[in-house]
Amino acid sequence: MSDRSHAAVDRVAAVLASHGLEPEIVWFDDAVTTARLAAEALGVEVGQIANSLVFTLDDEPILVLTSGAHRVATEWLGEQLGGRIARASREVVKAATGQVIGGVAPVGHPSPVRTLVDTALAGYGRVWAAAGHARTVFPTTFDELVRITGGTPHPVEPGGDAESA
Repeated sequence: MSDRSHAAVDRVAAVLASHGLEPEIVWFDDAVTTARLAAEALGVEVGQIANSLVFTLDDEPILVLTSGAHRVATEWLGEQLGGRIARASREVVKAATGQVIGGVAPVGHPSPVRTLVDTALAGYGRVWAAAGHARTVFPTTFDELVRITGGTPHPVEPGGDAESA
């Protein structure tokens, strides 16, 4: 495997291409496993980083794409969705996405995962999401994230709409 090739990243690139997108996947020399590290490496605001966080909603995996400027209010969001949300284990994340924590992409999973897209991301013209590996990201937009994931736009915290970004 070359330094710029990885099976999960290749799957993400293939899904993006199937949606008519060919964004440049950016490879970093070191892992950027937090929104702050990714934002610093890209020279962008932390809110422009679309964190891919896997939770369980009543024991079913759910992917929440949240602005790096937000924390997911799990109790509140669970109430909004009519269930109980908990942080997924590493094993659940890997099984649901085929990727590991720190590099989970919005797409490229073995099967569809119910996805919510933080409405605060709509406040940015360009956002950055992981591309399947902790050293990769790709540029996209809020609208593209919703389209390619089949996700539902939803705030992830009380008052966490686009106007508060």
